[in-house]
Amino acid sequence: MHNNHCVLTIAGSDSCGGAGIQADLKTFTHHGVEGASVLTAITAQNTLGVEEVEILKPQFVRAQLDAVLVDLPIRAAKTGMLATAPIIETLAEGLAAHRDIKLVVDPVMVATSGARLLDPDAEQALIGSLLPNATLVTPNLPEAAALTGLPEDSPPEKLAEAILATGCGAVLVKGGHGRGTVIEDLLVTGAGRTTFSHERVKRRIHGTGCALSAAITARLGQGEDLETATQKSIEWLQEMIADAWQPLKGELAMLPFGRGLVKGKR
Repeated sequence: MHNNHCVLTIAGSDSCGGAGIQADLKTFTHHGVEGASVLTAITAQNTLGVEEVEILKPQFVRAQLDAVLVDLPIRAAKTGMLATAPIIETLAEGLAAHRDIKLVVDPVMVATSGARLLDPDAEQALIGSLLPNATLVTPNLPEAAALTGLPEDSPPEKLAEAILATGCGAVLVKGGHGRGTVIEDLLVTGAGRTTFSHERVKRRIHGTGCALSAAITARLGQGEDLETATQKSIEWLQEMIADAWQPLKGELAMLPFGRGLVKGKR
């Protein structure tokens, strides 16, 4: 009998397959869950950068969401690139009737290559409409600063507490943009704080934020508690980063999503 572990990604398409919808779906497969998708935008990009972005109409984004939710037993969902305030608001409305779905919000604002992926007007919609219903929010340090208005070099605990005050259930402040040889990711919930430490890899890699939030979403969809899902997802991502590969011309490396899937292996 099928386990019906279905999870959803709501994000933009990445034509080189290393981030966005494509990375999310590959990550879901790695974790043994069925993946569905709602596209918000289509990008022409590779590891050199984002060339063009075509943002979809909010009503079409909503139509995709409604089509998925009426038919599939979605247990957890994640958001990535949401682009505009109207898209965020219509998604929030569509998800409002599905409070049982665990929601991971990855507040994607700027691509690793530097391209802006969220309109400034949309930041307030994200904070007001989506964060209050999130099970987990997963900002890096620049995103946490943008969401709170605090300096980027503020203590991660202070950034996390400010985001927690928006009404979300938990915050994972990712420390990759910090300094030092050890990266510390801080998980803050209403019950306490947990720090996950790992060695810094001296490479810039495409799509790590997408993959991490997707892995947590997959694990939450399988019934894991938040702390376990976060820890196991960080460990999985470190294994992937260790085997990252270099495209022909890009400065960014790519995660090896195809590894370990031969003959059903994960």
